[in-house]
Amino acid sequence: MLKNILKGIKAYAGTFALISKLKLWKYFLVPVLISVLTAAIIVLLAIWLSGSIGGFIAQIWIWDWGKEAFTAVSNFIGAIVIVVIGLLLYKHIVMALSAPFMSPVSEKIEAHLTGVPAHSHTNTTFSEQLWRGIRINVRNLAKEILFTIPILLLGFIPVIGVVSTVLLFLMQAYYAGFGNMDYTLERHFNYKESVAFVKKNRGLAIGNGIVFMLFLFVPLVGIILVLPLSVTAATLKTVEILKKDTLTIKK
Repeated sequence: MLKNILKGIKAYAGTFALISKLKLWKYFLVPVLISVLTAAIIVLLAIWLSGSIGGFIAQIWIWDWGKEAFTAVSNFIGAIVIVVIGLLLYKHIVMALSAPFMSPVSEKIEAHLTGVPAHSHTNTTFSEQLWRGIRINVRNLAKEILFTIPILLLGFIPVIGVVSTVLLFLMQAYYAGFGNMDYTLERHFNYKESVAFVKKNRGLAIGNGIVFMLFLFVPLVGIILVLPLSVTAATLKTVEILKKDTLTIKK
């Protein structure tokens, strides 16, 4: 697992140069616009709602003593909840809506790596790619919410709470990597087969997603470069695995 996580991270090396070599930057204009607008909307909502959530939590404390301290803690918890929800929504909205634009990028990278024209794989329309992206990301969002709630509750336990932060980050990384890998997988596998493929290679998905998530903490530049570099890195490793599997079958 750790070995594959490192492979997923190292795949980012040289992605910038590859994008430039294949002249792919123009394909990222719409996804980058989607990314920036989605991030801006979520940040505005976070600013608006964080105080309200903190105030709602603070109402639990009915005593006068310690009220200020509990309110401060409540506001902090409210901010954490907003950040977690914001990251959840951001990546799935952006990945789903960017699917029709990311798939051609993935195709061109795969054709470059394998020498096989993109049309040799399963052909899908713009609407089919969009629907697949929405379906995959709604599925992943539901899974994340299901796992996030108990992990957040775990965070209230002293000492163990630190572990919950790590678990949340790794879980978000896994599903981010999942989405990036599926831009390639959609040409080779159906929905269920793609889910099975990513589960089998979850280390690579986590590694790819770790860098993806770290990019989001870099103001502005992060949300601009996160999709181009993460999708390229995911495509490189996914195609590599697919090639190995094909050679294994032939043997």
